[in-house]
Amino acid sequence: MLSKGVRCFTYIAVDGVEVEYTVPKGNVKRGDQHQFLHDHLEVESSNLPHFKFIGNFDFIVRQDGRELTKQWVAINSMTGKLEDGSMVNMEQTPSIFANDLIITYGFYDAGPGLAELPKQHQCYVTVTKNYENWMRDVIPQGSDKSNHPFHKMVLPSAHDIGMNNMSSSLSLLKNAGTGIIKEVLGRSLPHALTIINKVGDGAINRIAPDIIRALAITQKDTLDTILKIGARYFEFRPAKCHRQMQKVSPLDDTWYFQHGAIPGMPYRVLLDHITRFLVDHKDEIIVVHNRWDGVPGDCPRPNDDELRDALNDILREKDLKAGNQEDMMHKTIHDLRESNTRLIILKDCGQASNYDDAANATLTGDSMVEKLSSMCEDPPRGHPVTLLQCQATATNIRDVIIASVLDSDVSTSPILATKPVCDHKILPLLKGDVGRKLMGEEGVVVILNDFFDGATADVAVGLCRERLG
Repeated sequence: MLSKGVRCFTYIAVDGVEVEYTVPKGNVKRGDQHQFLHDHLEVESSNLPHFKFIGNFDFIVRQDGRELTKQWVAINSMTGKLEDGSMVNMEQTPSIFANDLIITYGFYDAGPGLAELPKQHQCYVTVTKNYENWMRDVIPQGSDKSNHPFHKMVLPSAHDIGMNNMSSSLSLLKNAGTGIIKEVLGRSLPHALTIINKVGDGAINRIAPDIIRALAITQKDTLDTILKIGARYFEFRPAKCHRQMQKVSPLDDTWYFQHGAIPGMPYRVLLDHITRFLVDHKDEIIVVHNRWDGVPGDCPRPNDDELRDALNDILREKDLKAGNQEDMMHKTIHDLRESNTRLIILKDCGQASNYDDAANATLTGDSMVEKLSSMCEDPPRGHPVTLLQCQATATNIRDVIIASVLDSDVSTSPILATKPVCDHKILPLLKGDVGRKLMGEEGVVVILNDFFDGATADVAVGLCRERLG
């Protein structure tokens, strides 16, 4: 029997919402709230008209019986490939706003399962409230909760926010020669040299965008959307572009998020969008943590004066103040709001994390579960920030990279391949006793994730509500 499977992952946190998944002669409906649900459907040739091999998979989100969105792909049951649809590539799957709800979703286009990558397509859907004012709603100014120190907060976070599109990267590659591209990619991305060495020099310039897309793109929504989904903590690595690349680059010689030596969002864009959001949302507080993990020496870093000048330029004529680590650790939520100190800027702040190179290099998330469980036996104490990371880094697995970039099409991002599988193992742990044990006595707790979604935000907001009593 010719068939291609689709695994469906669902999280709903809104009354009256139902998600229905359908294939020819098959469907499943889900409406349970605050549950991490998993289903499996097959596009089978036996359920298609005679001598036809293409059937649609789609999902429909309804609230109180009214359709909010319908997304679909046409799947070839013989080859397993996507022939058409609204989710053929990642760029087609931005979050959807409807009825003060946010629908986040994604579709992993699975190949034949090489290097133990999934051989079934994967679709995830989350439906949550629009969380653009969640601090106002959970912690009303003047309430007992607002008198808690800010370091008691639990903050949702979009991991590597600066890599939410290819704009800067494509501009940087535009005029670069083969030799420079090979050197920069080889030094910047894990196992990129393995891919480079398997193709001739003539193919390097053509395949370079695919390598970056597969290994470095970690978000797919705009920053404004991610803020409305609920993110309130952002790690950023501001530095100028690699000096060899910048010589031939059309990009402005300014500070960008650097993924190794791959540039992403400009630092000014981050600050501009965040401060405008804070001006419009008077009770929200955002933390930006500047770090330079993995940024090569050929990418010049800003000094304290340059960082301060960039911030002051953005804050000019805005009724908003910037705070620091002392404010985060010693002031109450109420006092930060009262003084309008609602943008906290950290630099190389001390932190604890569940991230581990070996444990996070996984396609199943099982080693990450084990790491979290062992971390619970001796929870971290005394750190200003505790990072609880949900995302796997399958990009550290050599054969996975080769299969994703060379043996499949560019929609088979290994980062997207692990997204729903790991979320449905890690987020329930953080929502339960494991998360409570890792809250610690002091220090902001941050829940990070790739392709930031409503389930991650909802779990973090729920933990924040619980931690504040």
